[in-house]
Amino acid sequence: MTDDVWAFEKEARLNGFEAVAGIDEAGRGPLAGPVVSAAVILPNPLPVSGIQDSKKISPKKREKLFDEIQRHAIAVGVGIVEPVDIDRINILQASLLSMVIAVQKLHPVPDFLLIDGIFPISFDLPQKAIPKGDALSISIGAASIVAKVTRDRIMENYSKEYPEYDFSKHKGYPTKAHKAAILQHGVSPIHRKSFRGVKEYCL
Repeated sequence: MTDDVWAFEKEARLNGFEAVAGIDEAGRGPLAGPVVSAAVILPNPLPVSGIQDSKKISPKKREKLFDEIQRHAIAVGVGIVEPVDIDRINILQASLLSMVIAVQKLHPVPDFLLIDGIFPISFDLPQKAIPKGDALSISIGAASIVAKVTRDRIMENYSKEYPEYDFSKHKGYPTKAHKAAILQHGVSPIHRKSFRGVKEYCL
């Protein structure tokens, strides 16, 4: 995080916006499972420390922060797009769609959006796309934690349903073990059949 993790939120509020939501996604790269986005509106001051890009936090710390964000946030919304839709519209469009769904679930409705990445989303609200936003904005950092923990939990549940793939360990990412499981067992119903590393094994 930068020195002032609230800089983008403060700028929006100086411009007259009140409910500023940070948005991020998890799961663009895996070969299996959904892409998950979260949208979070935080109060300032926030009685939670340690929020940053979810990739830089241990799983145990992420779980703790997830609970604290849920407890203290003004609003949290989650959007999930399943593998069948990822295959239908492509992963970029599915990621952006999951962000839209997450924003739609926010109550109160935000009046300004801070989005991780370079793409705006198809939503009729003022918004700002911020490359590496999960390391620059506390709201986006919080959204990255919620999205990551939510998706990890989904994949852990899928691991019980499809134990031969060991989804609880790699969360669907293209690890050596995951690729070996696909080679041995074929493709599961939650694999992304349009992805290289999966489509070669689809009949």
